[in-house]
Amino acid sequence: MATEEESKPLNYIPEVLLKKRRNNEEWAIRRKLQLEERVKRLKSDNFFIKKPDQFIREYRDRELDLVQMKQRGKRKRQPLETPESRLLFVIRIGGKRDMHPKTRKVLYSLRLRKTFSGVFVKANGAIMEHLQKVEPYVTYGYPNLKSVKDLIYKKGVAKLDKERVPLTDNNVIDQALGQHGIICIEDVVNEIATVGPHFKKVSNFLCPFNLNKPEKALQGKKRRFKDGGDSGNRENQINELISKMN
Repeated sequence: MATEEESKPLNYIPEVLLKKRRNNEEWAIRRKLQLEERVKRLKSDNFFIKKPDQFIREYRDRELDLVQMKQRGKRKRQPLETPESRLLFVIRIGGKRDMHPKTRKVLYSLRLRKTFSGVFVKANGAIMEHLQKVEPYVTYGYPNLKSVKDLIYKKGVAKLDKERVPLTDNNVIDQALGQHGIICIEDVVNEIATVGPHFKKVSNFLCPFNLNKPEKALQGKKRRFKDGGDSGNRENQINELISKMN
Protein backbone atom coordinates (compact mmCIF):
# COMPACT_ATOMS: atom_id res chain seq x y z
CA MET A 1 0.00 0.00 0.00
CA ALA A 2 2.81 2.43 0.91
CA THR A 3 4.53 1.92 -2.41
CA GLU A 4 1.26 2.54 -4.29
CA GLU A 5 0.76 5.90 -2.46
CA GLU A 6 4.35 6.92 -3.16
CA SER A 7 4.08 6.13 -6.86
CA LYS A 8 0.81 8.13 -7.27
CA PRO A 9 1.57 11.02 -9.69
CA LEU A 10 1.27 14.65 -8.50
CA ASN A 11 -1.30 17.02 -10.05
CA TYR A 12 0.52 19.03 -12.72
CA ILE A 13 -0.63 22.57 -13.68
CA PRO A 14 0.75 23.83 -16.99
CA GLU A 15 2.94 26.94 -16.79
CA VAL A 16 0.66 28.78 -19.24
CA LEU A 17 -2.29 28.42 -16.88
CA LEU A 18 -0.19 29.60 -13.93
CA LYS A 19 0.84 32.74 -15.85
CA LYS A 20 -2.74 33.37 -16.91
CA ARG A 21 -3.95 32.98 -13.33
CA ARG A 22 -1.26 35.39 -12.08
CA ASN A 23 -2.15 37.95 -14.76
CA ASN A 24 -5.83 37.72 -13.87
CA GLU A 25 -5.01 38.27 -10.20
CA GLU A 26 -2.86 41.32 -11.02
CA TRP A 27 -5.62 42.72 -13.26
CA ALA A 28 -8.19 42.20 -10.49
CA ILE A 29 -5.98 44.07 -8.00
CA ARG A 30 -5.45 46.96 -10.44
CA ARG A 31 -9.17 47.11 -11.17
CA LYS A 32 -9.98 47.17 -7.46
CA LEU A 33 -7.55 50.06 -6.89
CA GLN A 34 -9.03 51.98 -9.84
CA LEU A 35 -12.56 51.56 -8.46
CA GLU A 36 -11.45 52.67 -5.01
CA GLU A 37 -9.76 55.75 -6.51
CA ARG A 38 -12.91 56.57 -8.47
CA VAL A 39 -15.05 56.32 -5.33
CA LYS A 40 -12.63 58.67 -3.54
CA ARG A 41 -12.91 61.21 -6.36
CA LEU A 42 -16.70 61.02 -6.30
CA LYS A 43 -16.73 61.61 -2.55
CA SER A 44 -14.27 64.52 -2.75
CA ASP A 45 -15.35 68.14 -2.36
CA ASN A 46 -14.76 68.80 -6.06
CA PHE A 47 -17.58 66.49 -7.06
CA PHE A 48 -21.08 67.88 -7.05
CA ILE A 49 -24.42 67.04 -8.61
CA LYS A 50 -25.97 69.77 -10.70
CA LYS A 51 -29.37 70.93 -9.60
CA PRO A 52 -32.18 71.34 -12.19
CA ASP A 53 -32.11 75.14 -11.86
CA GLN A 54 -28.41 75.14 -12.73
CA PHE A 55 -29.12 73.28 -16.00
CA ILE A 56 -31.87 75.80 -16.76
CA ARG A 57 -29.57 78.75 -16.00
CA GLU A 58 -26.79 77.36 -18.24
CA TYR A 59 -29.29 76.72 -21.04
CA ARG A 60 -30.58 80.30 -20.81
CA ASP A 61 -27.01 81.65 -20.78
CA ARG A 62 -26.19 79.72 -23.96
CA GLU A 63 -29.35 80.87 -25.73
CA LEU A 64 -28.67 84.47 -24.69
CA ASP A 65 -25.12 84.12 -26.00
CA LEU A 66 -26.50 82.99 -29.39
CA VAL A 67 -28.82 86.02 -29.59
CA GLN A 68 -26.00 88.39 -28.64
CA MET A 69 -23.64 86.76 -31.14
CA LYS A 70 -26.13 87.38 -33.96
CA GLN A 71 -26.53 90.99 -32.83
CA ARG A 72 -22.76 91.50 -32.76
CA GLY A 73 -22.53 90.03 -36.26
CA LYS A 74 -24.92 92.70 -37.56
CA ARG A 75 -23.00 95.55 -35.91
CA LYS A 76 -21.18 97.91 -38.27
CA ARG A 77 -17.44 97.24 -38.26
CA GLN A 78 -14.80 99.94 -38.08
CA PRO A 79 -12.56 100.01 -41.18
CA LEU A 80 -8.94 98.92 -40.74
CA GLU A 81 -7.01 102.10 -41.39
CA THR A 82 -3.44 101.49 -40.29
CA PRO A 83 -1.01 99.26 -42.20
CA GLU A 84 -0.12 97.56 -38.89
CA SER A 85 -3.61 96.13 -38.72
CA ARG A 86 -2.85 93.63 -41.50
CA LEU A 87 -1.45 91.35 -38.78
CA LEU A 88 -3.48 90.50 -35.70
CA PHE A 89 -2.69 88.34 -32.71
CA VAL A 90 -5.87 86.87 -31.18
CA ILE A 91 -6.04 85.46 -27.64
CA ARG A 92 -8.96 83.48 -26.29
CA ILE A 93 -9.70 84.78 -22.78
CA GLY A 94 -12.89 82.92 -21.84
CA GLY A 95 -15.88 80.85 -22.86
CA LYS A 96 -17.09 77.71 -21.11
CA ARG A 97 -20.57 76.69 -19.96
CA ASP A 98 -22.21 80.00 -20.90
CA MET A 99 -21.15 79.70 -24.55
CA HIS A 100 -23.52 78.53 -27.28
CA PRO A 101 -22.25 75.71 -29.56
CA LYS A 102 -22.36 78.09 -32.56
CA THR A 103 -20.08 80.52 -30.72
CA ARG A 104 -17.73 77.64 -29.90
CA LYS A 105 -17.72 76.65 -33.57
CA VAL A 106 -16.52 80.13 -34.57
CA LEU A 107 -13.74 79.97 -31.96
CA TYR A 108 -12.71 76.54 -33.24
CA SER A 109 -12.60 77.89 -36.81
CA LEU A 110 -10.02 80.38 -35.50
CA ARG A 111 -8.14 77.41 -33.94
CA LEU A 112 -8.82 78.79 -30.46
CA ARG A 113 -9.88 75.60 -28.68
CA LYS A 114 -8.48 76.43 -25.25
CA THR A 115 -8.60 79.45 -22.97
CA PHE A 116 -5.35 81.46 -23.08
CA SER A 117 -4.37 80.13 -26.49
CA GLY A 118 -3.34 82.57 -29.21
CA VAL A 119 -2.97 82.66 -32.99
CA PHE A 120 -1.68 85.01 -35.68
CA VAL A 121 -4.26 85.92 -38.31
CA LYS A 122 -4.33 88.17 -41.36
CA ALA A 123 -6.95 90.88 -40.93
CA ASN A 124 -9.64 90.77 -43.60
CA GLY A 125 -13.42 91.04 -43.77
CA ALA A 126 -14.10 87.40 -42.89
CA ILE A 127 -11.70 87.39 -39.92
CA MET A 128 -13.10 90.65 -38.54
CA GLU A 129 -16.63 89.25 -38.83
CA HIS A 130 -15.61 86.16 -36.86
CA LEU A 131 -13.88 88.26 -34.19
CA GLN A 132 -16.91 90.48 -33.85
CA LYS A 133 -19.17 87.46 -33.28
CA VAL A 134 -16.98 86.05 -30.48
CA GLU A 135 -15.81 89.40 -29.10
CA PRO A 136 -16.64 88.69 -25.40
CA TYR A 137 -14.35 85.65 -25.46
CA VAL A 138 -11.29 87.06 -27.28
CA THR A 139 -8.96 90.01 -27.22
CA TYR A 140 -6.70 90.99 -30.09
CA GLY A 141 -4.48 93.70 -31.49
CA TYR A 142 -1.49 94.57 -33.63
CA PRO A 143 1.66 92.71 -32.49
CA ASN A 144 5.00 94.40 -33.13
CA LEU A 145 8.12 92.63 -34.40
CA LYS A 146 9.44 92.06 -30.87
CA SER A 147 6.20 90.33 -29.79
CA VAL A 148 6.16 88.14 -32.91
CA LYS A 149 9.80 87.14 -32.39
CA ASP A 150 9.43 86.48 -28.65
CA LEU A 151 6.32 84.32 -29.16
CA ILE A 152 7.83 82.18 -31.90
CA TYR A 153 11.21 81.74 -30.21
CA LYS A 154 9.82 81.05 -26.74
CA LYS A 155 6.55 79.19 -27.37
CA GLY A 156 6.72 78.22 -31.03
CA VAL A 157 5.59 74.66 -31.74
CA ALA A 158 5.04 73.27 -35.23
CA LYS A 159 2.61 70.69 -36.54
CA LEU A 160 4.42 68.12 -38.65
CA ASP A 161 2.79 64.83 -39.73
CA LYS A 162 0.08 65.39 -37.07
CA GLU A 163 2.77 65.64 -34.38
CA ARG A 164 3.66 68.68 -32.24
CA VAL A 165 7.35 69.49 -32.74
CA PRO A 166 9.24 72.28 -30.90
CA LEU A 167 10.97 74.76 -33.20
CA THR A 168 14.45 73.85 -31.97
CA ASP A 169 15.73 72.50 -35.28
CA ASN A 170 15.73 74.39 -38.59
CA ASN A 171 15.54 71.06 -40.41
CA VAL A 172 11.90 70.78 -39.24
CA ILE A 173 11.13 74.15 -40.86
CA ASP A 174 13.07 73.34 -44.02
CA GLN A 175 11.26 70.02 -44.37
CA ALA A 176 7.80 71.61 -44.12
CA LEU A 177 8.30 75.03 -45.74
CA GLY A 178 11.54 74.81 -47.71
CA GLN A 179 9.64 74.73 -51.02
CA HIS A 180 8.44 78.27 -50.22
CA GLY A 181 11.97 79.54 -49.45
CA ILE A 182 11.38 79.40 -45.68
CA ILE A 183 14.20 77.35 -44.18
CA CYS A 184 14.85 78.70 -40.67
CA ILE A 185 13.11 80.26 -37.68
CA GLU A 186 14.09 83.79 -38.76
CA ASP A 187 12.26 83.20 -42.05
CA VAL A 188 9.17 82.13 -40.07
CA VAL A 189 9.33 85.31 -37.96
CA ASN A 190 9.76 87.47 -41.06
CA GLU A 191 6.87 85.81 -42.94
CA ILE A 192 4.50 86.32 -40.00
CA ALA A 193 5.62 89.85 -39.12
CA THR A 194 5.37 91.12 -42.71
CA VAL A 195 2.25 89.07 -43.57
CA GLY A 196 4.17 87.65 -46.52
CA PRO A 197 2.82 85.73 -49.52
CA HIS A 198 3.04 82.40 -47.64
CA PHE A 199 1.55 83.73 -44.41
CA LYS A 200 -1.31 81.23 -44.35
CA LYS A 201 1.02 78.24 -44.85
CA VAL A 202 3.32 79.43 -42.07
CA SER A 203 0.55 80.34 -39.61
CA ASN A 204 -1.07 76.91 -40.12
CA PHE A 205 2.34 75.29 -39.68
CA LEU A 206 2.53 76.92 -36.24
CA CYS A 207 0.34 75.38 -33.55
CA PRO A 208 -1.78 77.79 -31.47
CA PHE A 209 0.41 79.31 -28.75
CA ASN A 210 -0.26 78.07 -25.22
CA LEU A 211 0.05 81.22 -23.13
CA ASN A 212 0.35 81.72 -19.39
CA LYS A 213 -2.54 83.05 -17.36
CA PRO A 214 -1.65 86.69 -16.68
CA GLU A 215 -1.67 87.98 -13.12
CA LYS A 216 -4.02 90.98 -12.70
CA ALA A 217 -3.84 91.75 -16.45
CA LEU A 218 -7.31 90.30 -17.08
CA GLN A 219 -10.23 91.00 -14.79
CA GLY A 220 -12.74 88.52 -16.25
CA LYS A 221 -14.94 91.28 -17.65
CA LYS A 222 -16.71 90.66 -20.97
CA ARG A 223 -16.94 94.39 -21.72
CA ARG A 224 -14.82 95.74 -24.53
CA PHE A 225 -11.31 96.87 -23.70
CA LYS A 226 -12.02 100.47 -24.67
CA ASP A 227 -14.97 100.45 -22.22
CA GLY A 228 -12.84 99.22 -19.31
CA GLY A 229 -13.20 95.47 -19.93
CA ASP A 230 -10.91 92.74 -21.26
CA SER A 231 -12.28 91.78 -24.67
CA GLY A 232 -12.11 93.14 -28.17
CA ASN A 233 -9.51 95.22 -29.97
CA ARG A 234 -6.57 96.48 -27.88
CA GLU A 235 -4.72 97.79 -30.95
CA ASN A 236 -1.03 98.27 -30.02
CA GLN A 237 -1.64 97.57 -26.33
CA ILE A 238 -1.87 93.86 -27.16
CA ASN A 239 1.95 93.86 -26.96
CA GLU A 240 1.86 94.59 -23.23
CA LEU A 241 -0.53 91.66 -22.66
CA ILE A 242 1.63 89.34 -24.82
CA SER A 243 4.70 90.15 -22.71
CA LYS A 244 2.80 89.20 -19.53
CA MET A 245 1.47 85.95 -20.97
CA ASN A 246 4.56 84.75 -22.87
